[in-house]
Amino acid sequence: MAFVTAHASDVSQPGGQHPLSPGASPHAIRSALLESDRARFDAAYAAALETARDRLELVELFEVLEQWRRVAVLQSDRGNFRAVARRAAELVTGEPVADDEPLETLRAKAGL
Repeated sequence: MAFVTAHASDVSQPGGQHPLSPGASPHAIRSALLESDRARFDAAYAAALETARDRLELVELFEVLEQWRRVAVLQSDRGNFRAVARRAAELVTGEPVADDEPLETLRAKAGL
């Protein structure tokens, strides 16, 4: 018989850890996301919870949370995220992107 251990995560991680360290709470993850991604996170999280409830298996839930935690880490520094999106848009399109291009347009061009 295999045992899985889990621990509750809190926004104020113990030991001074960053709130988005591995094992971050869903609340911390959602809070760090851009407003435009929060509904997608909510839907993915709800679906993963439903799967966990139906299968009595937490693997998919943990995978969804880790995927979104990584997105949240990238988005937590808005300026850096914009620069990454801008550079990705330039690489994908092969064309320079205007400095004042809206973030959502950059993301669409970059496939983010």
